[in-house]
Amino acid sequence: MILLQVQQLTKYFGAELILSNIKLEVQTRDRIALVGRNGAGKSTLLKMIAGQLSFDSGDIMKPKDVSIGYLAQNTGLESNLSIWDEMLLVFESLRLKERELRRLEQSMADPHIYENQERYEKLLKEYDQLQIEFKDQGGYQYEADIRSVLHGLNFASFDYDTKISTLSGGQKTRLALGKLLLTKPDILILDEPTNHLDIETLSWLEQYLQGYDGAVLIVSHDRYFLDKVVNQVYEVSRKKVGKYVGNYSDYLSLKAEEYERDMKQYEKQQEEVAKLQDFIQRNLARASTTKRAQSRRKKLEKMDLMDRPLGDEKSATFSFDIERQSGNEVLQINDASIGYQKEAVSHQVDMRITKGESIALVGPNGIGKSTLLKSIVGKLPLIDGELRLGTNVSIGYYDQEQAELSSKKTVLQELWDDYPGHTEKEIRTVLGNFLFSGDDVLKPVTALSGGEKARLALAKLMMQKANFLILDEPTNHLDLDSKEVLENSLIDYPGTILFVSHDRYFINRIATKVVELSKDGANEYLGDYDYYVEKKQEMQELAEWDSREKNGKTPEKEQSSDKSAFFKDKEAKKVERQRKRRIEEIEQKIEELEQTVAENEKLLCEPDIFQDHEKVLKYNEAIQAAKSEIELLMEEWTELEELLHS
Repeated sequence: MILLQVQQLTKYFGAELILSNIKLEVQTRDRIALVGRNGAGKSTLLKMIAGQLSFDSGDIMKPKDVSIGYLAQNTGLESNLSIWDEMLLVFESLRLKERELRRLEQSMADPHIYENQERYEKLLKEYDQLQIEFKDQGGYQYEADIRSVLHGLNFASFDYDTKISTLSGGQKTRLALGKLLLTKPDILILDEPTNHLDIETLSWLEQYLQGYDGAVLIVSHDRYFLDKVVNQVYEVSRKKVGKYVGNYSDYLSLKAEEYERDMKQYEKQQEEVAKLQDFIQRNLARASTTKRAQSRRKKLEKMDLMDRPLGDEKSATFSFDIERQSGNEVLQINDASIGYQKEAVSHQVDMRITKGESIALVGPNGIGKSTLLKSIVGKLPLIDGELRLGTNVSIGYYDQEQAELSSKKTVLQELWDDYPGHTEKEIRTVLGNFLFSGDDVLKPVTALSGGEKARLALAKLMMQKANFLILDEPTNHLDLDSKEVLENSLIDYPGTILFVSHDRYFINRIATKVVELSKDGANEYLGDYDYYVEKKQEMQELAEWDSREKNGKTPEKEQSSDKSAFFKDKEAKKVERQRKRRIEEIEQKIEELEQTVAENEKLLCEPDIFQDHEKVLKYNEAIQAAKSEIELLMEEWTELEELLHS
């Protein structure tokens, strides 16, 4: 069922065109991502669809009974009520029905009611009808729904009588999300819902949205999240939108294929145009060939000439370098307690970082990850323990709040004042690499958006040339393209990195080690995020097994053999997962190769190719190479399938 249609939507801010002729359709159970650069107009489009912003032309059509729920970026829940009472407001109509049911029950409990049979039957019928409505609308489970959502959004340890006004900004944002989820609108519109969520909460939200009965329209810069949740992507670029079916990774592949296909068609047409123009130029003046030349000119005039396909919009370009190498020992933390004003949030923290490592610091919100980073850079003292930096270690620190970027200076002055030894041209070149061009460098820092402040903070960090980067949520406020540039620059960075991030794709690409912070210390996992998750799950299953053994739920003589069987089963499942992943990779590769064969065989039918011996040879070689690779992959696929089902 179509829930909403956007037709030919156009939006101006003053004289500036923001969006032009936008088309978008939302159907039941759609999971749609809006992607694009910061400033492309994604949030503007969401606000127009949600009825929060007007538009200049076009239509937004939806049936009257379709409900829309909208959560803007960083929307905090402002209320003087307690957490529980605020969530109950969502179910006010159900609670009225509940009170009416109690009233009817009291009336039916009156012994005199049986004296009037007609009145009693009317009351009973009214009660039955109301009870059915109450049950169908979730009347017997709404309190369980509230607890489930609050638990999923990391409020399990909270007293639900806590006043919302006493909570932090991040907690208020999570509650605003929770309240919206409980309303269960037909179309759920979320603008950057993953901000302020730790990894555990993000995983819960992914599962919740996967099972959501309505449609979801979402803006997010978390690639891992988008790959798990969405089945359609609309790209907002150059004031227009393009639709791609699949998740974010599918969108990237489809977009690359589309560009390559369009470029081939464009080049082919340009070649034809050049031949026609050459023929016209050589033959128009000659009496014997002028008619043919005129005919070609008419053909050229009637041609619908293609524009050169536009590639990706300009990206930030930067890389991190170091001024001098540090010693092998970069940081040593022994038995540290961290926190504020002698109130520790984490105890007995031990950590050793050596040169060249890239370490992700993970853990739930409020456990002290940012506090630990601030202690390392000297912004906060340790409550207890020892912290020692190695020889020649120079720290470059990126603060997630960008607290140091609140001056009234211009962008140019902000960077130039830190590095006065450089010329204005050099500073402008650096800022240009971070997408500050022309008059952008004269903007006051206070007027910058979150994404612009993040890019300026990264520019300052790059100029520092420190050999130990400490990064607190560096991907917050960055669009997906800028994130990729940051990822690549950090992968190539020759120094040492310690970073906090809830972006799991980013952790997977950057981390060589994951350190999990808890209130009782820090645990180390050698590998990326996926390895960390797998290892945690294995440890949890082992702990459950040990608990069953201690409680005597497994006969003693069976314990050792059962435990061995458990580990064998665990290893077998791991191998099975690896085989399944490889089968998927092979299937995708075969599909790509078959498409290549089909395209090359089609090209061989083109007159300008089959008449050219060298081109025919080249395309035939490419076809044979692809077919040989398909054959090898098919053999591997068959072998894996047999192993999987044996």
